[in-house]
Amino acid sequence: MALDLSRIIKAYDVRGLVPEELSPQVARAVGAAFARVVVLPEATGDTRPAAVVGRDMRDSGPELVDAFAAGLTAEGVDVVRIGLCSTDGLYHASGSLGLPGAMFTASHNPAAYNGIKLCRTGARPVGEATGLVAIREAAQAILDGDDAAGTPAGGAGEVTDRESLGEYAEFLRGLVDLSGIRPLKVVVDAGNGMAGLTAPAVLGTATGLTELPLDLVPMYFELDGTFPNHEANPLEPANLIDLQAAVVANGADIGLAFDGDADRCFVVDEKGVPVSPSAITALVGLREVEKEKAAGRVPTVIHNLITSRAVPDLLSAAGARTVRTRVGHSFIKAEMAQHEAVFGGEHSAHYYFRDFFFADTGMLAALHVLAALGTQPHPLSEVAEMYEPYVASGEINSRVPDAAEATARVLDAYRVAYPEIEVDTLDGVTVSYWDGHPQWWFNLRASNTEPLLRLNVEAADHDIMEKVRDDVLSLVRAATEEPGASGLPETGESE
Repeated sequence: MALDLSRIIKAYDVRGLVPEELSPQVARAVGAAFARVVVLPEATGDTRPAAVVGRDMRDSGPELVDAFAAGLTAEGVDVVRIGLCSTDGLYHASGSLGLPGAMFTASHNPAAYNGIKLCRTGARPVGEATGLVAIREAAQAILDGDDAAGTPAGGAGEVTDRESLGEYAEFLRGLVDLSGIRPLKVVVDAGNGMAGLTAPAVLGTATGLTELPLDLVPMYFELDGTFPNHEANPLEPANLIDLQAAVVANGADIGLAFDGDADRCFVVDEKGVPVSPSAITALVGLREVEKEKAAGRVPTVIHNLITSRAVPDLLSAAGARTVRTRVGHSFIKAEMAQHEAVFGGEHSAHYYFRDFFFADTGMLAALHVLAALGTQPHPLSEVAEMYEPYVASGEINSRVPDAAEATARVLDAYRVAYPEIEVDTLDGVTVSYWDGHPQWWFNLRASNTEPLLRLNVEAADHDIMEKVRDDVLSLVRAATEEPGASGLPETGESE
């Protein structure tokens, strides 16, 4: 019996153990299904339909890419292979070439995993509501032997190879000019992931671009899908320790950490202290807002509901329209496109740009931060203070037998204790006392994949944040035999 693909094709991408779940046979079936559901229906003109395919540094990548390409070509689709790239490198290729795309990566997951992120022409996402269910069903039929593939009218497709790293680097350089900034020493932790390829290309001269006033200190640039130094997930504090120490030891101005496929970027200041993704959202958002206003347009910025209240406060004060959305890249990308938003940010360090096909790119966010830092004299710790006026708990997970019951228990207690609270249910439950004194809010939302409740708290000061955090956790865990947080932060891959 064929594998049940619902185990590995979820709401946003394909992710599974290799080869037990994601085998070459499965990759070929998904490739053929992708051709039928996305590539062929989108094809226009007289040229043969085509798709662009890239991969990260995982050892299983080449074989899976070849199998996926075979599925596409069997359906009459040409394949443009761009080889090793970051996920945002694949998005750039999709956008610049005007082709649907597939990126083979499992992001920050351990070495035994691989996966596929799919997009339509122009880097538009393929998720559960935009074709992934149909792809899963078609691929399942192929694996089950219920699908008799015919011979494409135009014959089988062909595979060609294309070098795209230089084009990607030049494109990003064209969006943010760093040539006139003050010299900066920058430590970059690639985590043995794809930033080991992209950082030298964009921030350095590896693809022949002019030298920038950056003194790069590389960490773990060797591409190694076994992740020998630490997991390529900078959202987990333990994976930032090496970078924090290196920034201080080198007297650097800033540290940058990327995840495995380099679509997320985390920032550390000159003291080795992490700068919150909400602060980066505000900093970069304000830069994009000013650029938009200078062009005579009214800017719109998207943020998810658990970013800091400082984000909408600061951006609104600067003249932007802010749109609050659910957690998850498919939601924020949809809102970006719907509102023609110039920028969007998430708490998980995904940053989205209209000028980058409405897609997320950690490297472009890094360029903006370097530009903001390098065009003024103050250290990053002082710059970041302007964007972090409140105190946040970070995301805390609790394993509960009944998420809905636990949420209701919290809500009932707070409605009695604070009759003035505001409650909304955009994504889980957000309880706000922001118009009261002292100010605080929290969000509780259930995981889509595990029996977990995720709590985020923000308050005007540390003592209030801790009180609200501890009170909510006490209520959440009151009826479970497994007290205590799971100790796992949000994955950042946006359930």
